[in-house]
Amino acid sequence: MKLNVKWVAGLALVATCSWTVAQSEKPLVIVVPTAAGGGNDAMARTIGQKLGVLLNRSVIVDNKAGANGALAAEFVAKAAPDGNTLMFGYIATHAMNPALQKLRYDPVKDFEPVGLVGYSPTLMVVNPAMKVKDVKDLVRVLKDKPDQFSVASAGNGTAPHFAAELFKLSTQTSLLHVPYKGSAPAVNDTIGGQTHVMFPSLFTGTPFVKAGRLQALAIAGNKRSALLPDVPTLKEMGVDGVEVDQWYAIFAPAKTPKEVVVKLNQALNKVLDDKEIIKRIEGHGADVETSTPEQLGDMVRKDLVKWRQVVQRAKLQAD
Repeated sequence: MKLNVKWVAGLALVATCSWTVAQSEKPLVIVVPTAAGGGNDAMARTIGQKLGVLLNRSVIVDNKAGANGALAAEFVAKAAPDGNTLMFGYIATHAMNPALQKLRYDPVKDFEPVGLVGYSPTLMVVNPAMKVKDVKDLVRVLKDKPDQFSVASAGNGTAPHFAAELFKLSTQTSLLHVPYKGSAPAVNDTIGGQTHVMFPSLFTGTPFVKAGRLQALAIAGNKRSALLPDVPTLKEMGVDGVEVDQWYAIFAPAKTPKEVVVKLNQALNKVLDDKEIIKRIEGHGADVETSTPEQLGDMVRKDLVKWRQVVQRAKLQAD
């Protein structure tokens, strides 16, 4: 039996259109692994709103905080691979936490990378009562009085935790790591003097720096930030190897059809090309950068190797 090529192509077009219509009848759920009101949440909502307009779909942002993003990641990993559930993942959920912890999801096998959103540098701050002039002065104090100071983090396996470990390795100093359940209590205790040093995200730390409640010593990233242009990088201060640029990206559950992933990637990149969206994301302390799904997948795999090596060097152990 000889098939009519035009007839087959027509059927494929109808099937594609039917799938699109079916998708548009359901809301697109973007799962955010942090609580509402934070930088991740704000960026996800900014992107989601515009993404919904482009795809002609309603968008729901679902905050599932807990376990350093593991709860949200596990939820999305188990979701139906139909393009209706996405994750606003970041460096902790797909690279740092998996490098340290045994999780109930695989950051590579259980997800389809959709596209990169951008990067945000990590900030180094201290309690102003320490009365240090700069990073070099802090290193001197830490070496003069070893084991007397602590560094707060948002939890084991988070960017603030890994930045602190890299700083200790690079400067050969001692800081007691105090993990908290999230950035807010860690920042509050650093302000209150219960802890002394912290490496929060730029979004989290900047308001407290501008209010004079925290002292910014350096950017733990590759370049200075436009939000705090007078704050040097750690490299400028003579501390190498502490570049912790926190990345953000969109992921779908594994086995999501390739054509759906491609469509989502194209829509995401179009959103991130919007000048107003770029301005709003930069206001959250991040720089926009896009990618193909393949580029994002390669980046995740390389980051996993990098942070597993840091775990070994710093002799870190899971909870």
